[in-house]
Amino acid sequence: MASTGKPSGGRAEYVNIFTIVALFILLIACINFMNLTTARSVKRAKEVGIRKTVGALRSKLIIKFLSEAVLLCILSAILSLFLVKLALPAFNDLTGKQLVLPIAQPSFWWKIIILVLITGLVSGSYPALFLSSLNPVRVLKGSIKFSLSALWFRKGLAIFQFVISIVLIIGAIVIARQVNYIQAKDLGFNKENLVYIPFEGDLGSKYEVFKQELLQMPGIKSITYTGMMSRLDNGWAFDTYWTGKNPNNKLSFNTESVGYDFIITGGLTLIKGRDFARDFPSDTTGYIINEKALSVIGYKDPIGQPLTVDGHKGKIIGLVRDFNFSSLHNPIRPLIITFTNDVWGYALIHAQPGKTKQAIASMEKVYKQLNPEYAFTFQFSDEEYGRLYQNEQIVGKLSDGFAFLAIIISCLGLLGLAMFTVEQRTKEIGIRKVLGASAAKIVVMLSKDILKLVIVSAVIATPFAFLAMNKWIQQFAYRIHISAWLFVGAGLFALFISLSTISFQAIRAAVANPMKSLKTE
Repeated sequence: MASTGKPSGGRAEYVNIFTIVALFILLIACINFMNLTTARSVKRAKEVGIRKTVGALRSKLIIKFLSEAVLLCILSAILSLFLVKLALPAFNDLTGKQLVLPIAQPSFWWKIIILVLITGLVSGSYPALFLSSLNPVRVLKGSIKFSLSALWFRKGLAIFQFVISIVLIIGAIVIARQVNYIQAKDLGFNKENLVYIPFEGDLGSKYEVFKQELLQMPGIKSITYTGMMSRLDNGWAFDTYWTGKNPNNKLSFNTESVGYDFIITGGLTLIKGRDFARDFPSDTTGYIINEKALSVIGYKDPIGQPLTVDGHKGKIIGLVRDFNFSSLHNPIRPLIITFTNDVWGYALIHAQPGKTKQAIASMEKVYKQLNPEYAFTFQFSDEEYGRLYQNEQIVGKLSDGFAFLAIIISCLGLLGLAMFTVEQRTKEIGIRKVLGASAAKIVVMLSKDILKLVIVSAVIATPFAFLAMNKWIQQFAYRIHISAWLFVGAGLFALFISLSTISFQAIRAAVANPMKSLKTE
């Protein structure tokens, strides 16, 4: 009993968002290459010194290092195309699409070539400029010193990485919580064990026989009919009048025509009055309204009060609790339910709990007896309701994947920063150990500066994540509250992952033989 209120197809905005996220993740990977390459600069410094000594120009060295980066990107692109080919079937199953690699299109290869070149040049630019700038005399003496600006630049790159990662972590958590919320929310009707069967062929004209036969079969609780399957907001009434109505009130109402036993079959909550009943012939002109409609109409006690809908005069016979007859993207609207003798649309059948299989078998048996020329088809209400949020479910799974990738890549960046720190402080570590510093103190010393960067990243990421996710959940009329613990939890998770990443490098440096450390020069 819901409707999308949104386009049923894919959403272009989600494609654009994930394209931007993918570019950010690619940028994180480029930053990683910079960090890992410069972290190993000590090992390549002598190579640079010797090449410069024998006459190599800086421009030649820059081209050499950029070529290495582009070559790595080419190999990575080849591997990625192979992995995409393997992953496409699973991705198509997830999204319900039929995407293929357009390898026969020249434009596809041109885009790949341009992407590879840009990625290679961006990722290799800083290492190429840095390594080519090294002084050959200092390098061959084994003394490489990094300027303060270079150190802050590397720290800035690490902060940028984790800002993106933490934003994606928070986004994945918010999306997962919102999707769980809308699927678990009390809708005001019982969508479990509720089955829709379309009226095809002569089934509509044989409805009474169909109903009586089914009620004698195992697993069937009740049966009615309705014009729209899970879309009670498709009918509209624009000319609605009641006693005391303000003539300036132009509000429209949603309407739906149903058969007997609609309230009990749909599992609605009756607050006052009654359902449509055969014992009351006047019910053919009666109306059942929801709480939202009552708040608009303004009757203190609506039962028996006059109501005219699109020129049809009648009285209100029932008041039901508000239920979400539309998607949770939209607020509950005023609803007027009318009775109709015209059997069309769908049979709505409520199966007894725990006897759904028996009920389906009973429906199929009776259906084939009365309507043998048509195939038996049915749809569960909860499945139909779940499809309303298929986009959100797909977005949730994709955001989980992107967040996981971002964390893994960012951790590699932290590993590079840890390697760089250890390389720069090797002799200091050796001296501290000789003077009696414990391994634990060395680990804390090496870890705390990097963990500070993660904390700064969490502080920076929090407002960006809040603004982005608060805008996203605004599309839902019923939504979760984004609480502060979510940001704290994401930050603590990032800290834990970071500590796990750098601890190995820090512990290895802390337990190393100090004599070897002191001989590094």
